[in-house]
Amino acid sequence: MKSQTPPSGFTFKYIKDDLPAGIVVFLVALPLCLGIALASGAPLFSGIIAGVVGGLVVSSFSGSALSVSGPAAGLSVIVLNGIANVGSYEAFLLAVVMAGLLQIVLGYLKAGNIGYFFPSSVIKGMLAAIGIILLIKQAPVAIGYKKGGASYFHAGALAVSVISLLIMILWELPAVKKIKAFKWIPGALVAVVVGTLLNGYFISAKPEWALGADMLVRLPVAASTSDFIGQFILPDFSALTNYNVYIMAFTIAIIASIESLLTIEAADKMDPHKRITPTSRELKAQGIGNLVSGLLGGLPLTAVIVRTSANINAGGKTKLSPIIDGLLLSLSVICLATLLNKIPLACLAAVLMVVGYKLANISLFKSIYKLGWVQFLPFIITIVAVQFSDLLKGIALGMLVSFFYILRANYRRDYHMHERWEENGGKIEIKLAESVTFLHKGRILRRLSEIPDGAQVHIDGSDTQYIDLEILEVIHNFKETASGKNIRLELTQIPSVTGNAAH
Repeated sequence: MKSQTPPSGFTFKYIKDDLPAGIVVFLVALPLCLGIALASGAPLFSGIIAGVVGGLVVSSFSGSALSVSGPAAGLSVIVLNGIANVGSYEAFLLAVVMAGLLQIVLGYLKAGNIGYFFPSSVIKGMLAAIGIILLIKQAPVAIGYKKGGASYFHAGALAVSVISLLIMILWELPAVKKIKAFKWIPGALVAVVVGTLLNGYFISAKPEWALGADMLVRLPVAASTSDFIGQFILPDFSALTNYNVYIMAFTIAIIASIESLLTIEAADKMDPHKRITPTSRELKAQGIGNLVSGLLGGLPLTAVIVRTSANINAGGKTKLSPIIDGLLLSLSVICLATLLNKIPLACLAAVLMVVGYKLANISLFKSIYKLGWVQFLPFIITIVAVQFSDLLKGIALGMLVSFFYILRANYRRDYHMHERWEENGGKIEIKLAESVTFLHKGRILRRLSEIPDGAQVHIDGSDTQYIDLEILEVIHNFKETASGKNIRLELTQIPSVTGNAAH
């Protein structure tokens, strides 16, 4: 008997699944919230604020049952540079508020499909570039380097970061993953606990290796309710005359929207029940989240793939699990600030370096290179451009290279738009055009999602000379989900994703 599909809305019906999943997401989110704030050059408390808003506010307005929002590593570079560009963190918060308002407007304009117009090679290049920047920026923190210091590293910080890295690497080994007791405990959390205990040992047994207060997490500890309220930083609305604030708001809105929509797309694919999230509603939810986070002094946020996948893998069923995550983050900063202030920054740097490597690992470069220069060149140019300019310029340059290949392909094949969708006797015929690019991804995705259960579908690529990798992924993902919807699917001359898209 087929299991009942849980609702996308709020419900306590699946709390036995959502409660443990929410706890797992909290354990993953806590070190990441602190680490991303560290990488962003922002107050560490701002990362917790963004995590809480992502769990409590965004989840309440989102149409996604499983995605989890919070501060994202993909925005850390924007925050770090943005604070310097606009002049102060308070002025930057104004940009976050404005970005949230812009996202809400985009949601009402039904712009939820904008993520489909960015080639995956460019998006992957952007994420890989961020990974490289994280590795470069966090390496000095990991070794305890201080500008103008007597030595190039601090022995205690180096020991803490190396042991933290080893723990997280070992935690990913298949043999360790098979141990049931370790299954739901994130390696990052274990690394942070061990690193904190190790520094406690240094303090008592090896003082010369002990980390000083400037090398530990520094969250404000409130002695009263008024002290706690005083920790929140308000935006500087006098910065409305600052031109750079508007540029920063636009940059945050675009990058955060793209990352959120890509995460939502991935979450829907991973969802065992194949629920589909309304993308324009998601933009509104993310906009409300950034509006609230900016007003409270928090970092900009997005839907985040690391926490979302942790939620799904832990068995989360409804949006109650990210709400539980938000509640636990709130309690941690209220009740455990003194304990959290014992965490070495070198631990968080190690966590971020692992995140950075996952975004820019060697296998990613190899896999995209195998797809050919049409994919690899925009990917590598985006990476290089981001390193020497900024995210927005890097993405723009990568897009230009992708469009060049599209125009070249269309010129060579006398491209004409003649997609044909016919319904004949209950059988749906989908005749692909002579050239199908990623620009058609949104339309094809929308059409495939409208196909009813039990239908008979024929996708014909016999007249197609070029099918973009993006479209192949859509078709083959639909092939995987068709059986679950009792859809009889027939493919004619549709190559595999790993094969040559041009035929």
